[in-house]
Amino acid sequence: QVQLVESGGGLVQAGGSLRLSCAASLRAFRSFHLAWFRQGPGKEREFVANIWWGGSTTYADSVKGRFTISRDNAKNMLSLQMNSLKLEDTAVYYCAATSRIPGRSLSDYDYWGQGTQVTVSS
Repeated sequence: QVQLVESGGGLVQAGGSLRLSCAASLRAFRSFHLAWFRQGPGKEREFVANIWWGGSTTYADSVKGRFTISRDNAKNMLSLQMNSLKLEDTAVYYCAATSRIPGRSLSDYDYWGQGTQVTVSS
């Protein structure tokens, strides 16, 4: 049974930082491509960043230069370091995994976590 469990969300002031983690119970974790998505209030779920099994990364323009996605294959862990947080970063953040070619669409990913809330205040 595949499980992705996010943690690390919370309340932070604008300009602050948070680090999200996603623990994965995936067999052959290192062969999966991983991603972070988010869903803000009243918005559709959107792509944030992904990391291929080999370590290549892609970011949404809205977070480029502020967020860093990383993975630890030894610990079956995905992380998202978020710096210079803005009010518009407020959302539920989800980790996702796929064994197929990872894109920016929800349909590109087969496994999803339950999400962790990030709230940025002024």
